Amino acid sequence: MAFTGHPPRIHHRPSSLLLTLALCLGASAAAVQPVVAQPRTDEPVASLARDAHPLRTTEPDGDLRDLRPLGRMVGDASVVGLGEATHSSHEFFTNKHRVLRYLVQEKGFTAFALEAPWSTGLRLNEYVLHGKGDLRQIMKEEFQRDYSFWNTAEYRDLIEWMRTYNQHHEKKVQFMGDDIGYAGPQPFDEVTRYVAGHHPALLPRLTELYREQRPAPGTGVGDYMNAYFKRPLAERRDMAERARRALDLLRAQRPDGDRREFDRSVQHARNISQVADEYAYDLGDPGDIARAMRHRDEQMAANVAWWQEHTGGKVLLSAHNAHVSYVSADPARYPRMQGAFLRDRLGKHYVNVRLTFDAGSFNATTDPEESKVEVCTVGPAEPGSNEHTLDRVPYRDYVLDMRTAPAAARTWLKTARPTKDYGTAFPEPLRNTALADSTDILIHLHRVTAARLLK
Repeated sequence: MAFTGHPPRIHHRPSSLLLTLALCLGASAAAVQPVVAQPRTDEPVASLARDAHPLRTTEPDGDLRDLRPLGRMVGDASVVGLGEATHSSHEFFTNKHRVLRYLVQEKGFTAFALEAPWSTGLRLNEYVLHGKGDLRQIMKEEFQRDYSFWNTAEYRDLIEWMRTYNQHHEKKVQFMGDDIGYAGPQPFDEVTRYVAGHHPALLPRLTELYREQRPAPGTGVGDYMNAYFKRPLAERRDMAERARRALDLLRAQRPDGDRREFDRSVQHARNISQVADEYAYDLGDPGDIARAMRHRDEQMAANVAWWQEHTGGKVLLSAHNAHVSYVSADPARYPRMQGAFLRDRLGKHYVNVRLTFDAGSFNATTDPEESKVEVCTVGPAEPGSNEHTLDRVPYRDYVLDMRTAPAAARTWLKTARPTKDYGTAFPEPLRNTALADSTDILIHLHRVTAARLLK
């Protein structure tokens, strides 16, 4: 059935436009029956320990030499997908900051990609490159609704580090958003500016095609997304069709002047179309919901690949474990993940990293109908789960290359077991995951705490 009243919130499992579409059908994640963990007696703790490399800390400051094994595991990858088992834990976010510093300083990485709108990435990139705007205000304005989990002290510190780094280095580090939940004014303005300067005869037609799609001045991200959900399906599909026509119109033009400027304009128009297409699915049709999920992950992968191919730089991609994975833990609802699309496009030059934890806290919403965020806590992993065994390795925090682990460990790692993966909604069921089938590298943390949300 179609939703009525307040539009559905987009609960992140894995993130943003995923679980909420299922909630539109009247079922919550909590209604899914959990997998019961069964104790096992063949857990290869000693075998895992032989190849595990301890981590000094998850905090970004200080010596980074303990990340050298991770650097060797990454090799010459041009995109590294770094996951997280919750969408709002301090240690997951600070670990990403720390890994970013290492990859920038030691492996030549030049971009950080976040599971956030493309237009948000444009604003934040202007800040890290040129210091444009007030970071706290940008984050407050851009990280709303489903993206509010990024409005944290941990991400503020990461972005500030990028800005400081750029002030002292000629080779710059850039920020990009790869998601398609919202298209802000920036891509519309960039396309319009390019067409006005290079193909002015097309401007009236382009303006008509983008009618009512560019956010009005003063419209917040959350308000825009809520209003979009309330539009009738026929209207949303018409907007998607007009966005595709605008993209085709621009793409058909001969580049006038700098080819790179043309390519950037086409990418901006492509993102506008990606967003409109995501809202054009029927939220009352389970098949359409699955198609929307596939579309989202495919387009997020395409945006990251476009950035890497057109800049030539290496990218650290930050997303939920499920997004960076090769295999979906819930194929009926999430048919194919971003990591699988990236592997198709980049081959061995895409490497992914799963983060796991034994116990701890994170921020999440506990009521599908409410936006209130609470600190949620889970206890130690149950026997028979992946994390129960991983936490018995005699290091508090460690990194492990699952591709080269000893045979006994490989057999264990390739067997599906209940695994903790939480998005923006809680509670959620444990899902069976074969770690080595979905991910290349594992970082296990003993405990996590809730990230510090900014007001």
